Amino acid sequence: MRIDRYLTGLLILAALGPFLMSGSVSAKEYFTIKNGVLERPSGFREWIYVGTPLTPDDMNNGRASFPEFHNVYIDPESWEHWKKTGKFREGAILIKEMAGVGSKAATSGKGYFMGDFIGLEATIKSKREFPGEPGNWAYFSFTTEDHRSVKKTANAQSQANCNGCHETSAQDDFVFTQYYPVLRAGKANPENAVGGK
Repeated sequence: MRIDRYLTGLLILAALGPFLMSGSVSAKEYFTIKNGVLERPSGFREWIYVGTPLTPDDMNNGRASFPEFHNVYIDPESWEHWKKTGKFREGAILIKEMAGVGSKAATSGKGYFMGDFIGLEATIKSKREFPGEPGNWAYFSFTTEDHRSVKKTANAQSQANCNGCHETSAQDDFVFTQYYPVLRAGKANPENAVGGK
């Protein structure tokens, strides 16, 4: 009876061994790229929110380069990695969902308040997909020209469009963490990452 159990266990282990030992288990990816084209990610509003920079027109001589709110999210697995190591993992993706300035007055006073969503962008760190890109980061825009809808797919932007500024001005590995308080607080600090004790 014991020998039968022992043999059964060995057979199961032998059958599962290649899967357990192959090293094929990899970190989850939150994006799909086919033939160099990124499919628009979904579910990102349930990822980790890291901040919302805003450079309004009326504080930039009436013509800001990016006059909308940028709600930025990082995928959950990359957030876990960031909390532990303070580094962006291979396969990290950040989403930037843009909203226009809807109003400058509320019952609480004057300010900048979000209007409608007007665009969606993503940046991905992947040596496998972007071996020739600086830092292995690539940038994608799903935003239509009229800023009224978003496309289902996007091609990587040219290096000149994004990488130059990110390389020279971003604080951590091509990411503007200086503008994202959640990333700053959580960098290699799991306790601070969740708001402290």
